[in-house]
Amino acid sequence: MTNKLSLLDSTQNTQWCWSVSDATVSYDEASIQAKISNLDKPCYFVEKNGVIGVSNEAHPGELAGNLNVQAYTAPISVAQLGDPAYRTAHGTHYAYYAGAMANGIASAELVIALGKAGILCSFGAGGCVPSHVETSLQKIQAALPNGPYAANLIHSPKEPALERGNVDLFLKYNVTTVEASAFLGLTEQVVRYRAAGLSQDASGNIVIGNRVIAKISRTEVAKRFMEPAPLKYLTPLIEKGLITAQQAEWAQQVPMADDITAEADSGGHTDNRPLVTLLPAIIALRDEVQAQYNYPQTLRVGAGGGIGTPQAALATFALGADFIVTGSINQPCPESGSSDPVRKALAVAQMADVAMAPAADMFEMGVKLQVLKRGTLFPMRAQKLYDLYREYDSIDDIPADERAKIEKQIFRSPLEDIWTGTVEFFEQRDPELIASAKGNPKRKMALIFRWYLGLSSRWANTGEPGREMDYQIWAGAALGAFNAWVKGSYLEPVENRRAVDVATHIMQGAVYLNRVQALKTQGVVLPSEFSIYTPQPLA
Repeated sequence: MTNKLSLLDSTQNTQWCWSVSDATVSYDEASIQAKISNLDKPCYFVEKNGVIGVSNEAHPGELAGNLNVQAYTAPISVAQLGDPAYRTAHGTHYAYYAGAMANGIASAELVIALGKAGILCSFGAGGCVPSHVETSLQKIQAALPNGPYAANLIHSPKEPALERGNVDLFLKYNVTTVEASAFLGLTEQVVRYRAAGLSQDASGNIVIGNRVIAKISRTEVAKRFMEPAPLKYLTPLIEKGLITAQQAEWAQQVPMADDITAEADSGGHTDNRPLVTLLPAIIALRDEVQAQYNYPQTLRVGAGGGIGTPQAALATFALGADFIVTGSINQPCPESGSSDPVRKALAVAQMADVAMAPAADMFEMGVKLQVLKRGTLFPMRAQKLYDLYREYDSIDDIPADERAKIEKQIFRSPLEDIWTGTVEFFEQRDPELIASAKGNPKRKMALIFRWYLGLSSRWANTGEPGREMDYQIWAGAALGAFNAWVKGSYLEPVENRRAVDVATHIMQGAVYLNRVQALKTQGVVLPSEFSIYTPQPLA
């Protein structure tokens, strides 16, 4: 009767006031791990003749012939991870949500699949034309009349009409939860969405009808969303008749957001912030703001970026996160708006297979996003275009040999033809951009270069044949970690990566590892394989 379990110092270990019948104890490692994995039941660790055993049953006090309990773990469930107030507010089973991936990668189908399982997901409205956003909202609301679901409001400093148009639709369809991302500060549109949903109940309490989850990576931006809306945004909204004076008054008494997502090193728009430094800083800031304003409901702070395994999820909760957010790991799921070639590429990516590249929506500002570099030349080609933009003031200033090279290798067409297509595209999307380029050759150059950056993500989403080397695929290191974790399990084949399975195993794995860690803190030495959570097919 031997195994590799032990207690660091059982002679000094404080015994629990329970005892265990030897008949209920397992001493072989397989049975012990099975008992530990049964999260619905407690685990009682005993020692007999120098060998550690485990039972799921115990009796109070010391009974003759029974073994004294040396270590103990209570039953545990996913509901114990994170802040229960988050689950109550959003009507979810987990303190978890799947973050938006723009251009409809976080598709209506993804939102619906997760929502039906009681898991929040944010529709990727960023970059989509209004008609697609509207159709998707109709589909989501038909399938999830009572939620949970959210929609993404991405900051569009160079295309304000898109931001305004999405808020129009969110208010029209009474979308009650919006995930605000990539914001560099507050804008009139996000303030409008928040204020327009405020009302008052019979007791005189302010009712927040439009919830905001602000995804940020800088404390100065986080503070703007933790504080009430400033008058400089509210006053114009009153003058335009978009909110009432009473709503403006209420808006100065509530924070701009209900939840703050500290976005660490992630796919897409990212500041590459390390989670272990970012999250504690945002939590500390939240506490300072709460002490100042004394809101009836304290803002919740969660985190995303780099969360692709149960270990990462547990570590994030241990840092104090009220909820966690996943992104890259949902893109290979069959419900996402990606194409099959992209899913297959993502399913074999490793942690180092990512790079930073210029972002289409904030190209002129030099903002970058994180993309897959394996199997595509997009990062290098996008950077080449940005370097040319920085160096020259117009298309005509680019040396003939450089221009010929990018026309042949990147655009595959003369730049004047690309400009014609650019005009047609933005006339439907945001005509103001074309007007801003008249008489501004550098602006015109930026829009031409954005043609490539914008279409490269669309080519990836549709699996455009012949453009594989130009696919812009947003991904972070979390994806490589996920692929390494599921290798050899049923989730390794990309066709099995249902979004609900992915979310469930991330959370269940975190709970299991939390139990293992609790045992370690009591001096229980477990075999290394006990610290591995291998996902099994869900019932």
